[in-house]
Amino acid sequence: MAAWLFKTEPDTFGIDDLANRPDKREGWDGVRNYQARNFMRDSMQVGDDAFIYHSSCKVPGIAGLAKVSKTGLVDPTQFNPESPYFDPKSTPENPRWIMVELEYVETFVNITPLKKIKENPNINVIPLVNKSRLSVMPVNEKEFDILLSMSRNHSLS
Repeated sequence: MAAWLFKTEPDTFGIDDLANRPDKREGWDGVRNYQARNFMRDSMQVGDDAFIYHSSCKVPGIAGLAKVSKTGLVDPTQFNPESPYFDPKSTPENPRWIMVELEYVETFVNITPLKKIKENPNINVIPLVNKSRLSVMPVNEKEFDILLSMSRNHSLS
């Protein structure tokens, strides 16, 4: 099993939105970066853990946990001319953009802020701490365990 971090803007779709879906599952559409797409297409497996990271907000950080529940799905937004994720060069016969489905696992009591993540000397591999613009990125096992512990034990004090 692998672990991942998915960045999202909570005003658009956050951990609470995933938790409130009737079946607590949602396709992760709209990714338009080839490296992130390749992670979803080539590396993700059903059952992989996935941190949900809130970005572009007052306190960016890890907000919750999900699992990959389906892989290899065609992102339908690429075919919709009304969608901001429309890709006129993509066709149903040759789709460019793939997505996965995520299933909600838990919401952490408090966001684990990026500042605290960067301050941890044992977190230095994940692209998140190196100003990565990727919206989907791998998390190695050691850092996943540290981040999960930080997130489950994080308090505002």
